[in-house]
Amino acid sequence: MDLTNSKVDDLVEKARQALPVWQALGFTGRKKILKAWAAQLTNDIAEIAKVISDETGKPVSDSTLEATVAIEHLSWAAKHAEKILETQTRPSGLLFANIRSKVERIPFGVVGVIGPWNYPMHTPMGSISYALAAGNCVVFKPSEYTPRIGKLLAEKFSLVAPSSAIFQSLDGAPELGVQLTKANVDKIAFTGSTRTAKKVAAACAERLIPVILECGGKDPVIVAKDANIKLAADEVLWSAMANAGQSCIGAERVYVVREKSEEFIKTIAKAAANLKAGEDYGRATMPLQIQVIRSHVEDAVNKGGKFVVGNLSSIGNEIVEPIIMVDVPENSLEVTDETFGPTLVINTVSNVEEAVRLANATNYGLGAAVYSERSGEEIAAKLNCGMVSINSVFIFAGIPSIPFGGIKDSGYGRIHGPEGLLEFTYAKSIVKPIVRLPLPITSFRRNKFTDKLIGKVLRALHR
Repeated sequence: MDLTNSKVDDLVEKARQALPVWQALGFTGRKKILKAWAAQLTNDIAEIAKVISDETGKPVSDSTLEATVAIEHLSWAAKHAEKILETQTRPSGLLFANIRSKVERIPFGVVGVIGPWNYPMHTPMGSISYALAAGNCVVFKPSEYTPRIGKLLAEKFSLVAPSSAIFQSLDGAPELGVQLTKANVDKIAFTGSTRTAKKVAAACAERLIPVILECGGKDPVIVAKDANIKLAADEVLWSAMANAGQSCIGAERVYVVREKSEEFIKTIAKAAANLKAGEDYGRATMPLQIQVIRSHVEDAVNKGGKFVVGNLSSIGNEIVEPIIMVDVPENSLEVTDETFGPTLVINTVSNVEEAVRLANATNYGLGAAVYSERSGEEIAAKLNCGMVSINSVFIFAGIPSIPFGGIKDSGYGRIHGPEGLLEFTYAKSIVKPIVRLPLPITSFRRNKFTDKLIGKVLRALHR
């Protein structure tokens, strides 16, 4: 047997054997253990943040914030799982008034989670926490660029859990992730590129197992004429440059109305000039990403885009200085494709309607941001995406009670919130007669009188 297959299958089998132990604890028992895990992670947050920083290159402050938000999600899932996943009694209707109907939520079993390198703790914990709280066991495959955080999370879990097989980390090459999608798991939660997501979905389709796909984005920002420009410039700059631009929900393109364009560009350019790459944000975690950033910026220049901050020489071997461009054609790679670097396109539009049209003219549909003092919600309603921040940037990722996910090439399915818990269970309907009716319906003994009575009930209900 192939050693890769053997390693993956062994972990999945251990997880399956641990399922009865984990599920027998019930919501109360699992909540106690998950809260203890959250406390353990909180106590060791300095150690965890250092590992994240060492592996990704991001500042310790950012790593600490990432771990903090991840722990908050873990705690929320543990606390709310029982209420959200409790058995529901449903009305059976007049035609079946003698039937008691209920719906139970059943955990899938063993869930495979494949995580990314840009937020190696927060992003996968959005699946891990909710899957565990719902009663599943989890096998986690972290990115090969950030393997230590997966191992550390599993070690901390084993300190409080009845079995270390309930949550395991599968460290190694990308091939292990491929094998995980083909192993005896019951669901896959994947975060990564759209191209890889399609392969994951195809592998899962072979065995008809469900999958959650959280892919990339090309998130737009709309700046209306009634926007607070100082606030918008400050937050959009952070959204675009934080984590070296390696955020799937980070700002990559801005559409600002003509009346505010000059002020916005001047304000954000001034703020960007004070950023220090390597201090305010770190290196590119994945070396190959430098090539992508360079190709996108070069394409934008070749098609007429202009620099207002930085230039091609801002792109180093590991560190990329802030790059802000204007007048970039909508067909350039810097507008159409996810760049995943500290770059930003700002294009001027005639009005909000044009901004909405251009914001929606993409294959992606993850997040967006709107800056408007009076029309934020109205504009947000017109955007085709999974999440919108009004007068703020991507705070939806940190709020445990709301779902996270996208549409189109940004994937499908939801993590976080009640929807995140529901994603890791399936609905099971159970019906039972309360009393036996003298007139049989589901029987060959049903006669013309019964048929006539059913017809009368139907007409009374829907005349």
